[in-house]
Amino acid sequence: MMLNNIAAPQTRCRKVVGLALGGGVVRGLAHIGGLAVLEREGIPIDLVAGSSVGSVIGAAYSAGIKLDRLIEFSRQMNWLSIARPVWPVRGLVSFERLERLLIGEIGDISFADLKVPYAAVATDLHTGEMVVIQHGRVASAVRASCSVPGIVEPALVDGRLLVDGNYSNSTPVSVVRDMGAEYVIGVDIFTPTLRHYLGPVGYAIAGFEILVQAAGGGIGTADCLISPDLKGKTYLRFSKREQLLELGKEAAREKLPTILEALSLTGNVSSPVISN
Repeated sequence: MMLNNIAAPQTRCRKVVGLALGGGVVRGLAHIGGLAVLEREGIPIDLVAGSSVGSVIGAAYSAGIKLDRLIEFSRQMNWLSIARPVWPVRGLVSFERLERLLIGEIGDISFADLKVPYAAVATDLHTGEMVVIQHGRVASAVRASCSVPGIVEPALVDGRLLVDGNYSNSTPVSVVRDMGAEYVIGVDIFTPTLRHYLGPVGYAIAGFEILVQAAGGGIGTADCLISPDLKGKTYLRFSKREQLLELGKEAAREKLPTILEALSLTGNVSSPVISN
């Protein structure tokens, strides 16, 4: 079966490649570093799914934003540019500004307008179910996917109260497989860390990280898992963006031989998907 936006004359010449981008707040800047390496080496990306900050990077990439521009976009991001305080009824802040910032970069487009098929993953706050968004406005779906409950106001999408996709599927490998991917590259940016110096709070944080990282089972089912060395690194400081970008690059470089061999590529070549 031919997938949307994937060229297909007569015989298949390579696997359909999917990319699953996990959540992790500011650590998501590492995704951009990883994407830069994959693109430079000609690793084809046919399908994308993202949770939380992975949904932001995934949406921009799927809209056709070039990597150098994506890096510049990341430099526009800070807490004042993406969040504003609200009366604390459903959250402490709103991500309305994040939605507007994304629209300023890719336009107020729908999923049908994207250059690469893409899905944003969110969680239904009433049922706990994973919600895969593949229609409607891209920016509103991304806002829903990033809305950490208790901190960020939930988003109402198609009558459902939606929050952060991390809670139901933090590295959405299963989602991109359901979209048609035959080889899935997952990118996990959580890296649980026990911070002894914080006492009981440090133990609680480590437990939360373990729970979120395991949500959806993606880290164990990817064909290739890229895991930047983010142990103890910031979740909140945008000032560390250059370090995070470089760590993403390093992790992707380490996995290049595995990916190239699995896809029978030699690097710097992106062959089209050709289906029966």
